[in-house]
Amino acid sequence: MKRADRYANLVAVFGPFVVLIALIPVAASNDLAHLSDLIVFAVMYLLCGLGITVGYHRLLTHRSFQTYKGVEYLFACLGCMAIQGGPLDWVSDHRKHHAHTDVEGDPHSPHVGYGAGVLGAIRGLWHAHVGWTWQVHGMAAHERYAGELLEDKGMRVIHYSFPVFILVSAALPFGLGVAITGTVFGGLCGMLWGGLIRMLVQSHVTWSVNSVCHFWGRRRFDVDDHSTNVWWLALPSFGESWHHNHHAFPRSAVHGLSRWELDPSALLIRTMRRVGLAWNVVEIGSERQAARLAPTAG
Repeated sequence: MKRADRYANLVAVFGPFVVLIALIPVAASNDLAHLSDLIVFAVMYLLCGLGITVGYHRLLTHRSFQTYKGVEYLFACLGCMAIQGGPLDWVSDHRKHHAHTDVEGDPHSPHVGYGAGVLGAIRGLWHAHVGWTWQVHGMAAHERYAGELLEDKGMRVIHYSFPVFILVSAALPFGLGVAITGTVFGGLCGMLWGGLIRMLVQSHVTWSVNSVCHFWGRRRFDVDDHSTNVWWLALPSFGESWHHNHHAFPRSAVHGLSRWELDPSALLIRTMRRVGLAWNVVEIGSERQAARLAPTAG
């Protein structure tokens, strides 16, 4: 991993904490949380989150549905705004994760090479959650794991424009804050909540799928890994925490396979299908699910 990339990822992980701690004296003497700020946070969280879950993950990585090229590029741009890396890096890392899940070669497994006992578990969880981002993030070969995206000129332009989207992810909430409040201070608060705090919360939710959803939770399918379903992460992750279901059926556009397993990303994909923006949507029928149940879950 290049030194500049390692330092950039370290800043992305720890920088928001440093800034928020520095803002404590300001927050003590000023009201830095208004309804407008929460609106900007929600809008940015929704756009960037779906850019990751529907765009980067279910569309670009697993091709669980098809859509128009312009829609595909739009989701890739929204994914960039989440500041979790460009599409080529994200897709390559995730496909490598599926190719080597919880064995040697997995970029972010909490179970490989960290020893036994409590300390081994802590070291593994730390790596799966954030440590991998400044050690192996973006190192999966694009040619091997994302060849079709690498050949797509438009996707390459989006990927290598990632620094521009970092600026956009700050400028957009600033603009929304100004539009709602009519003040520059409202714009700065919008940038704080819709940019910095949104990125902090959303990144840790995504990283929790790598760590928590390979350590604690429920399992019912016969799969050769440690993936789990974690219900309390379902809404903040837009359905990604039904991670065991996903590893059982990676190409499924729907991760919440039971009626009670809330999956907002699947709801959006199904809505897109109804209005003609998505087709060839992969869903797993009840018979296939029953056939894959683990013996103790039958």
